[in-house]
Amino acid sequence: MQLGLKDKVAVVTGASKGIGLAIAEGLASEGAHVCAGARAPTPELDALTSSASVTATLVDLGTPEGPRSLIDEAVAGHGRVDILINNVGAVRPRLHGFLQISDDEWEWTLNINLLATVRATRAALPHLLQQPHSTIVTVGSVNARLPDPAVVDYSAAKAALVNFCKGLSKEFGAQGLRVNTISPGPVETAMWLGSDGVADAVAQATGAEPDDVTKAAVARTATGRFSYAQEVADLAVLLASGRAGNVTGSDFVIDGGMVETL
Repeated sequence: MQLGLKDKVAVVTGASKGIGLAIAEGLASEGAHVCAGARAPTPELDALTSSASVTATLVDLGTPEGPRSLIDEAVAGHGRVDILINNVGAVRPRLHGFLQISDDEWEWTLNINLLATVRATRAALPHLLQQPHSTIVTVGSVNARLPDPAVVDYSAAKAALVNFCKGLSKEFGAQGLRVNTISPGPVETAMWLGSDGVADAVAQATGAEPDDVTKAAVARTATGRFSYAQEVADLAVLLASGRAGNVTGSDFVIDGGMVETL
């Protein structure tokens, strides 16, 4: 399928690994010029920049000025922005209950999971609106609709993120900007399976083994497995393309059937 992304300029936040890296790779494979924002380099991102039309910008997207500097780099290098992929995010399990979560911890979660996207979007919007058909795709989480006390602050931030993007779609749709969100369930990435990921953190707090934590999460799905980063990336690339030309204000759940409600 030809997606019509050749020579489009795309900015991807949180692109050093996992879903963000897969999205950057997918966009580049379709001929887009990708500006990949990451706090630190990784071998995988270095390899991608050496073999594809991908430029890495090292920036702390958790700072007030970080997202704007990423957008400025993209515009300086390519003269415009057609696509913004808001992927940056992070989770820290809160296994000792709501009352033990401090204001500082709430602010950390809201900053990286909500405000980083708000800031990147604010910086990119003037450039996106100059293009006849521009798109924003934001990677949220199934926890936006599946509240979990173990990640209560993360769930709240992701719910706000989906609401924010829906509002954007209504305000700017008439100006040719489409805005959609993707809500993945557990994905086979370092966020879940890494040495400091969710499974490891839960195991350390409960005395279980990380594999048992992972198996319990998988058991909640209908498909019997986690999603793959590439599957989320494929959906993001499709939504960023003209093939989804009348799709806006929608949230796409990719969770292997974990959420049982409509």
